Amino acid sequence: MNQINLIITGTRNAKHKNKTMKTEVRIDKWLWAVRLFKTRTLAADACKKGKVIIHNIPVKPSRNVKVDDVVSIKRNPYLFSFKVLALSENRMNAKLVPDFLKNVTSADQLELIEMGKLIGQSGRDQGTGRPTKKDRREIEDFTEPVFMDEDGDWDL
Repeated sequence: MNQINLIITGTRNAKHKNKTMKTEVRIDKWLWAVRLFKTRTLAADACKKGKVIIHNIPVKPSRNVKVDDVVSIKRNPYLFSFKVLALSENRMNAKLVPDFLKNVTSADQLELIEMGKLIGQSGRDQGTGRPTKKDRREIEDFTEPVFMDEDGDWDL
């Protein structure tokens, strides 16, 4: 009987195809689904704080996003912009993300990001940061108080 129903109604994926053909999706769900935020709660909080912008207007988490909208996300000091290519309410594999969004961040913002990366990669020079065991011993030898003997000679 199931085979007859499959033939009449089409393929088993017919329901799945209808599910992905939505015209609008909540912005917090879409941001989470395309992996711009780790959790949907974080995406909703960013919307509430005014860090998510569509058409130069801060949006609420319940705002619907449509295909071809440009979504901007403020992550100080940068402003990332993404064009919506497709909609999904379900979190997807990272390999599928390029099918759903396109990075349209401006050139000046990309330059700021690169400069930030270069500054962060400078590393630390030897001797800066937490001292090594040898450094600690040298510091202790230098800072230990030196006492004079009773006869006025230095105790070394």
